[in-house]
Amino acid sequence: MIKWPSISQWKKLPSLLNKKERYFVLGLLVLAIVSLITWRIGYRTDRTVTIPVHGGSYIEGITGSPQYINPILSLANDVDQDVSELIFSGLMKYDSQGNLTTDLAERYAIGEEGKVYDFFLRKNVTWHNNEPFNADDVLFTIQTIQNPDYKSPLIFNWSGVELEKIDDYTIRFKLEDAYAPFLNNATVGMLPKHIWENISPPEFLLTEINLKPIGTGPYKFKKFEKDKKGSIKTLYLEANKNYHFGKPYIKNITFKFYINEETLIGAYNKGSLNGLSFIPAQNKSQLRNYKRKLNIHPLKLPHYFAVFFNQSKSKALSDDIVRLALNYATNKGEIIDKILDGQGVTVNSPIPYGVFGHASQIKIYDFALEHANNLLDAADWKINEETNIREKTFGNEDEPTPLEITLITTEWPELQNVAGVLQEQWSKVNAKIEVKILNIAEIQQDYIRPREYQALLFGEVLGAEPDPFAFWHSSQKRDPGLNLALYNNSDVDELLAEARKTPDLEKRKEKYEEFQKLVIEDVPVVFLYSPYHLYPVSKKIKGIEIKNIPVPSKRFSGIENWYIKTKRVKK
Repeated sequence: MIKWPSISQWKKLPSLLNKKERYFVLGLLVLAIVSLITWRIGYRTDRTVTIPVHGGSYIEGITGSPQYINPILSLANDVDQDVSELIFSGLMKYDSQGNLTTDLAERYAIGEEGKVYDFFLRKNVTWHNNEPFNADDVLFTIQTIQNPDYKSPLIFNWSGVELEKIDDYTIRFKLEDAYAPFLNNATVGMLPKHIWENISPPEFLLTEINLKPIGTGPYKFKKFEKDKKGSIKTLYLEANKNYHFGKPYIKNITFKFYINEETLIGAYNKGSLNGLSFIPAQNKSQLRNYKRKLNIHPLKLPHYFAVFFNQSKSKALSDDIVRLALNYATNKGEIIDKILDGQGVTVNSPIPYGVFGHASQIKIYDFALEHANNLLDAADWKINEETNIREKTFGNEDEPTPLEITLITTEWPELQNVAGVLQEQWSKVNAKIEVKILNIAEIQQDYIRPREYQALLFGEVLGAEPDPFAFWHSSQKRDPGLNLALYNNSDVDELLAEARKTPDLEKRKEKYEEFQKLVIEDVPVVFLYSPYHLYPVSKKIKGIEIKNIPVPSKRFSGIENWYIKTKRVKK
């Protein structure tokens, strides 16, 4: 019978082995231990799965400071919109792909050919102070927006809309005219009537409730900290355990506010932040170890930048051939690579790719410098040998018109750089481009409102479901309209007016496709690019699935599903 060695005998084993044998036995022992651990890990991995659990904190840095954390006042301040997004809920919301879906409304119904919208509210929703949410809150919020005494910038979205409370959980909106994108207006956050109903219009902008908000969103206000000057520097939020889509996984969200981008980046590099609200492409390399520590999410926004031509202020630009040649002389790829570090896409129409209504079968003016010069040569735009600038004599005029254009844009570094590239590119067709860099207030007041510019490098924000009416209908050529190209085409006017009243998505899309083809044919602008909204977040934050957002604040869509902590459970 074989007898197993005792412990004392095992202890004597090393003395019985020579050095080579001892290393051999030690190697076998290490191999056995590693094999056991590997088997254990594999066994556990095969039979378990990682799931998110509640806990952890996320700290994000933002440039600016909160003023009105109030959804009916927040439109003018990006910081207010960002914070309001977490605290308040609307009847509708956007999902991570930028699509509309229900929020406080469980469902909705559209009647009378798009003139009546009935919203059926969820019955399990409570405000952050545990009071129940119902139709009275919706009625109060929209009526407050509609009252000019409260000075809500959203008043035009709700002008002419009648409200009717059907019961405590059903509310009806009646529109004077059908407006297909109306559901987008219903994403506005709701206010609690029991908190706000006794606040008079003069007090509405002044009350501290604007900085200690109560909503129904995934996170609720906890506290804020101010600096010596009285500005809010830090805002603390905590998870709403009663959130109607489930308690958020991340326990605490903290916002820290900075005066400019330089101090924001400095705070991140010192380890004070887990993420930044935005980083320009040209500055991302300033973030320390960003490739190792951060996921920089390239979010698509429904906006674009273009050069808008005012033909009434420039005889040269009133020539179709000049505008066409400038399109062919524009190397959009170079702009995206040089200025955006590749973080953007080219735009060739008034509805960019990826936005509802974009037409895939459109004419594209690809970069073709030789063709641009040939067009100008054929149209009798001759190069003056003394000035090296093209010029043309129109009709019986004695003096030729030079191909000289003044291009105006803002002080934003990205657009300044783009203007410089355009100046260089267009000089290759012997056009003289004078660039004027002005602050945004001056541009708005002295140039855009009176339409006193020849060429304007500017951006347009379309929204999740675009309504191009304000940008391209001839009735919008003058302030406060947004038709920056002073574009006038009766066929386009008809298409845009019909499209905004057409609830059928396919029919509306057809009208938008035809509209784009007509605009492109008339070359009133040079469409340039749509930059990504670069959102840097620590790699420890999981569950971020956002791709398309209508505005930057919607980067928090689905934040209740973000998580930090995990555990393994049996499959």
